[in-house]
Amino acid sequence: MRLSELDYDLPAELIAQEPLERRDQARMLVLDRKTKSIEHSRFYKLARHLRTGDLIVLNDTRVLPARLFAKKESGGRVEMLLVRPIDAPREGPAGAWIALVRTHRVLRENTRLILADGHALRIVGYARPGRPIVVSDDGIAIEQLLELDGVLALPHYIHRTVGASDLVDYQTVYAMKPGSIAAPTAGLHFTDDVFKALAEAGIRTATVTLHIGPGTFAPVRAPEIESHTMEAEWFTIPPATQTAIEHTRRVGGRIIAVGTSATRALESWAITGEADGFTGLFIHPGFRFKLVDAMITNFHMPRTTVLALVMALAGRDAILNAYREAIRHRYRFLSYGDAMLIL
Repeated sequence: MRLSELDYDLPAELIAQEPLERRDQARMLVLDRKTKSIEHSRFYKLARHLRTGDLIVLNDTRVLPARLFAKKESGGRVEMLLVRPIDAPREGPAGAWIALVRTHRVLRENTRLILADGHALRIVGYARPGRPIVVSDDGIAIEQLLELDGVLALPHYIHRTVGASDLVDYQTVYAMKPGSIAAPTAGLHFTDDVFKALAEAGIRTATVTLHIGPGTFAPVRAPEIESHTMEAEWFTIPPATQTAIEHTRRVGGRIIAVGTSATRALESWAITGEADGFTGLFIHPGFRFKLVDAMITNFHMPRTTVLALVMALAGRDAILNAYREAIRHRYRFLSYGDAMLIL
């Protein structure tokens, strides 16, 4: 598939800069991938579009305040995004994290980075070019430093400073396990009222965890998208969710993934049989889904892996037609935007 086939014209004014006051009031475009029909709805009506026996699978990752601002001892400013803790001794010392760093010059090993409150990090190596390995330089765990000094990292297309309300708004109501640099935004629309309506309709829920990292957001630059390689992200499928999926299959229900991250976790498990680990699975048109029957998602940026994923599920022409319809009806796009249900 050519990269140009992931393109469409997204009007800048449709990129949502603020969340709605009520999450579940988001508009929801419902696309039937068999008939290609489109219906306009609202997210609080989600249960009406599903069936008794269906299973909704949510990503319960929690967004970290992963952005840190520091200075080198020479005075130069450094902006860091803490991506994840190291996975094994071969990656680096205990307590170390892999980071993304924005600075004018490549930072040398052993560079000390001083935070505003005086705490410090030290670069002890590189996991790969552009991915320094950092450790706390004064005995305080990096997780604690993030709580003390970290700032939420909103997506680059939200052109405003992070506000106090974003700490709540840019987090799903069911977020449990800290580890992501960005929210699984398809889940931002859920509320307690929506979960109550789903339960009353006989629609069950289960969770997986996939900690969202740079791999989800790295732009596709290869002219043929099959040449693109995604950076791996950690996931797990709990035993209770495995049991819920098996039950749903037995009773003829559908597996409905909430977001591209939950989809990739489920399909990675289906392919490998491994219920936890790192996945670099890139789902694009031509992929044969083994578990996911339907999906709740947001509207995605052109030329991205997440747009390729929804095209793989519903078909390129159907998705582009749905996006044209959403643009015509002035839907709100991207992270704080409206929802799409692909059935």
